[in-house]
Amino acid sequence: QVQLVESGGGSVQAGGSLRLSCVASGYTYSSYCMGWFRQAPGKERDGVASIYSDGTITYADSVKGRFTISKDNAENILYLQMNSLKPEDTAMYYCAADEYYTDLRGGHCAYNFWGQGTQVTVSS
Repeated sequence: QVQLVESGGGSVQAGGSLRLSCVASGYTYSSYCMGWFRQAPGKERDGVASIYSDGTITYADSVKGRFTISKDNAENILYLQMNSLKPEDTAMYYCAADEYYTDLRGGHCAYNFWGQGTQVTVSS
């Protein structure tokens, strides 16, 4: 059973930084996808950043140049370093993971496993 536990959220002023962590257990995929998502009150959950076992990294346009996703493969911990935070970054942040596979239609990641979330609040 895959378990994901996030930590590192908090309250900061605009321009500040936070680092989120997601500890993954029961996770044995050699080909994987892991990502950070966020959901603000009254809004849909959006993807923030993803990392794949082949080294591919993607970011939402809104966080490019400010956020960095990384993974400690030895400890199986996913990180999200968030710099130059803005009030619009305020949201519940979730870690997600799944097996990544490819077929004739391309790459697939269902993100079936989710953490409980960690709150990030940025004040102006």
